[in-house]
Amino acid sequence: MKRLLALSAFLGLAACGQPADKPAETAAAPGTVTVADAWCRPTPNGAKAGGCYVTLTAGSDDRLLSVSTALAESAQIHEMKMENGVMSMSELKDGLPLPAGQKIELKPGSTHVMLMGLRDPLVDGGIASFTLTFEKAPAIGVHAAIKQPPVVDSEE
Repeated sequence: MKRLLALSAFLGLAACGQPADKPAETAAAPGTVTVADAWCRPTPNGAKAGGCYVTLTAGSDDRLLSVSTALAESAQIHEMKMENGVMSMSELKDGLPLPAGQKIELKPGSTHVMLMGLRDPLVDGGIASFTLTFEKAPAIGVHAAIKQPPVVDSEE
């Protein structure tokens, strides 16, 4: 009987929690930045540039100032935007603002990390390591999975 009660209590508590495939989100403590969902797109042989993506949440107002890596000659925080019907990409020279508590998603077709002068291709299944430097929070080392982007179903 005790086992049945214990099992019932466990199942009841489990049902109230997050689904097993989606971990509970945690807020970043003041003065810190949390990093989630880091990944980079594989590059074809000979490509000299590659894109990486990540979701950042700052515990207090901060700014992503720079990115560094041994994988490339340089890394920049890039912004893509549409102007007069033309897509353009440019470096955010003053960095990327991170308002407290807001998830800032660096993603394809938007703000992203651009690795330039790649020394080797980014190979599907590998790991890309880079360091994010912030205005206030301590620098964070990131190990991003190199993988194909999710396929978006355009039929609805």
